[in-house]
Amino acid sequence: MNPIKLLKPVSNRWTVLLAFASLAGISQMLWLNFAPLISYLKSHYNVSESDINWLLTVFPLIYILLSIHSGKVIDRRGYRYSILIGGIFMSVFACLRVFDSSFSILLIGQIGIAIGQPYILNAISRLVVDWFPKNQQATATGIGTVGMFIGMAIALATTPYLVEQFGFQQTLIIMAVLTIISTLIFFFIGIPKDTTVQETDIIPSFHDQFTLFKNKQFILLNIISFLGLGVFNGLTSWIEQILKPYGVSSEQAGLVGGSLIIGGIIGSIIIPILSDLVGKRKPFILFTIIFPLLLIYPLCTSGHLPILLILGSLLGFFLLPAFALLLSITEELVGEKQSGAATSLLLMAGNLGAVIVIAAMQIVKGDHSTWIHSVYFILILLFICCALTIYLKEKPIIFDEQYHNEI
Repeated sequence: MNPIKLLKPVSNRWTVLLAFASLAGISQMLWLNFAPLISYLKSHYNVSESDINWLLTVFPLIYILLSIHSGKVIDRRGYRYSILIGGIFMSVFACLRVFDSSFSILLIGQIGIAIGQPYILNAISRLVVDWFPKNQQATATGIGTVGMFIGMAIALATTPYLVEQFGFQQTLIIMAVLTIISTLIFFFIGIPKDTTVQETDIIPSFHDQFTLFKNKQFILLNIISFLGLGVFNGLTSWIEQILKPYGVSSEQAGLVGGSLIIGGIIGSIIIPILSDLVGKRKPFILFTIIFPLLLIYPLCTSGHLPILLILGSLLGFFLLPAFALLLSITEELVGEKQSGAATSLLLMAGNLGAVIVIAAMQIVKGDHSTWIHSVYFILILLFICCALTIYLKEKPIIFDEQYHNEI
């Protein structure tokens, strides 16, 4: 088989990773930028709150629909091709949102951006495997996910300020320009390390992808992803309502959510580095589940802002790094050839968990005056997650010395 010639790399692994992290962060920013503008959008477009919620919920729904296909694209055509598809979709539809003459146009723009998201985020494992040795892959994955969390923080913290200072349409223009710039940066920097890739090495069959489900450990990882990301999304989605009975205002709840993300950014750098140094994943995954089990109840039942900010930061520090560790252990379990498909299925399970847990928490709350029963519900889910993690079996990490002297 003749090798497929690719562009000669002009970047080192850190610049490629940062270019990816930037684009991944933009995808999260475009997803959540309307979350703090619900009241404004209701009056601006004269629509209901349930209509506004579609701007946010289309993302996990479309992620579920397109995860398998994006995994096939990554494994067949490479991560660069997939990420650029996602970047182009996001750029085109971010520009469409600028024409805010109707709510329908805005929703179509969100749908188009949501289509691009899985083609970017699901490529992280393949990119990390291509550029980083085994003893740096959890660290690299952690940095890639930090970009996502920074994008979330920017969306929640800066969007209201930008709208107030420049107006709604101008804010959409700024975000569209940032999306185009990030896509162009990855186009010029995000070139695969390997200059030749054998065609047989990158094209697994459709049947081979579903053989992943014959692996009990991979199924276990998907269940953990379903529960873990479900708990995270359920908690962050309802945090304002959970804390409201304890006298916490919407603005204060927003600060708590921000502290959780900031703590997660720090934790997603430190904990994967420790995992790489030790050469283990499972103990640190357990670490990121056990501590949140201890922190969620006091966080959800306190009305003192300083305590809430401390608890939120600690919860984010311990909980969010689990995402990077799950991605790393999944790639190490299935191997490089199927890492795209495996990552896609793992994140599809996580997004499915988000949709179901968010809805289930509202059902469990029912007519009760507080959300305490929903808090118990997510604690039970985390306990199950912890029990399942005990049964994980990880492969030993073999350090690759050839990378040590590379830039």
